[in-house]
Amino acid sequence: MPESPGDTTPQPARRLRVYIGERDHAGGQPLFMAIVEAARRHGLAGATVFKGIEGYGGHSVVHAARVVDLSADLPIVIELIDRPAAVDAFLPVLLPMLGGGLVTQEDITSIYRSAGKSTP
Repeated sequence: MPESPGDTTPQPARRLRVYIGERDHAGGQPLFMAIVEAARRHGLAGATVFKGIEGYGGHSVVHAARVVDLSADLPIVIELIDRPAAVDAFLPVLLPMLGGGLVTQEDITSIYRSAGKSTP
């Protein structure tokens, strides 16, 4: 029996975090937009994009938001959450989109689910 919206029964979930740069693109659009749209089309429960103010990655080049720097390549983190099976099924869609960056995966527990999908 599906849980009701607003259910607080703990449910297993999985979180993917995708770390990329603001300048990364795929198919003529910003990569973060392409990833969120692919996740939505794939039916993942949720996606959020965070824009960092400073950071560095594999090349150890610091990218920071400064008033005088109009062409910053700021760090972007996309967080995707759903049932473990749904996240696992999305990885073969996600990984070919990336030319670089980092993807992390964590098993989490969803403790609140609002109206919408019947799973986290």
